[in-house]
Amino acid sequence: MRLLFFICISCFTYQVNAQNSLDDLLKHSTSHEVPFISVQELAMPKTNAVILDAREQEEYNVSHLKDAIFVGYNHCKMDSLRNILTNKNQKIVVYCSLGIRSETIAKKLQKEGYTNVYNLYGGIFQWKNEDFPVFDSQEEETENVHVFSKTWSKWLLKGNKVYELNLDKI
Repeated sequence: MRLLFFICISCFTYQVNAQNSLDDLLKHSTSHEVPFISVQELAMPKTNAVILDAREQEEYNVSHLKDAIFVGYNHCKMDSLRNILTNKNQKIVVYCSLGIRSETIAKKLQKEGYTNVYNLYGGIFQWKNEDFPVFDSQEEETENVHVFSKTWSKWLLKGNKVYELNLDKI
């Protein structure tokens, strides 16, 4: 299982390194089946969206958007989400590091009948790059952002890059 994980990451890392811009990366790495929402639009005071974090627990603990609900990626359970998201018309914004993993979770929500689901363009990296605050596991504002790897870190332009990831939890 770990070998397959490392092979997938290696192939994807090659693709990420070949991209020149965030637009290029997201154009080639997402299906565009879920509409994007910009960080500026999400930050508007009357957005009234449920915000879901589709990264892994360690990433979420390092930093997340205020009031974001951790749902994870590898172990995301639709049964749990149905209990949290009782209104299928509620605005839901899913994010991850850049917008790739979050699209997968957002598509699952759409298949479950949720009608107002968005993928955060550029994820938490773009959020931080635009100087919006992120919070740690103690709900204190932090400059730290988990970047997963050196390859992914090139997309985070502001804040402190945190790399540690416990592969036993994946």
